[in-house]
Amino acid sequence: MTKIYTKQSLIEELKKIAAMGWIPNARPGNDGAVGNTLEDLLGIEENNLPMPNAAEWELKTQRLGTLALTTLLHMEPSPRAIKFVPMILLPQYGWQHTEAGNKYPEGEMSFRQTIHALSRSNRGFVVKIDRTTSRVLISFDASAVASHHEEWLGGVKDKSGLGELEPQPYWGFDDLQHRAGTKLPNSIYVQAEVKKEDGTEFYKYSKVIMLKKFKWEGFLQTLERAQMLVDFDARTGHNHGTKFRMHKNSLPTLYEESATIIGH
Repeated sequence: MTKIYTKQSLIEELKKIAAMGWIPNARPGNDGAVGNTLEDLLGIEENNLPMPNAAEWELKTQRLGTLALTTLLHMEPSPRAIKFVPMILLPQYGWQHTEAGNKYPEGEMSFRQTIHALSRSNRGFVVKIDRTTSRVLISFDASAVASHHEEWLGGVKDKSGLGELEPQPYWGFDDLQHRAGTKLPNSIYVQAEVKKEDGTEFYKYSKVIMLKKFKWEGFLQTLERAQMLVDFDARTGHNHGTKFRMHKNSLPTLYEESATIIGH
């Protein structure tokens, strides 16, 4: 039976788990094993935090020291009516998928770019935060394309020219703030040390931080500092969605209040 927690009783249970020291991985082979093992110890279902006002809280876990990115939210850029990624970015700026002719049809195209605001990718794309127009935009500059993409750039020239994206895909601050505020409720952020012995992975849940009240200015700052990235992942047969991703250790920047419950 699933346990029901109050915020305080959950904190007390996490302190008990931290005091247990090294705990074997309960879900070998699972990418989310750190979180799944913790959920098993808490007696809760996956991605379901049973506590009053649970919709306002989210349990997040991470391996200490990892550089892995976490997806904060999915949101397609405007103008959404024209389905910008599959209808413009992919056909005009895409390239042949590495599995074209094997896993996918011969003509399968790909547009996969993880980009940020501090420098352009080797295909000339960058994130721009325009506080004057209250927009987060994607920009293209043909002069920034690396020489080994010269053939691809020739194709772009033939299909759409070498100027700025037209129209430029963007996210309005108001829309993005609403989506982020809804998707990023208060968080209980648990970090685990990891070790391996005789082929078995062990976790020590040694740090717990409570993060309260989503802060829009913090969101913008992580974008401006390239602590948050925009990830496009589309191919001819399927658009996997546009994601805002960041390193979990930057999460406290997104909240007004950060309190360390366990660890330091």
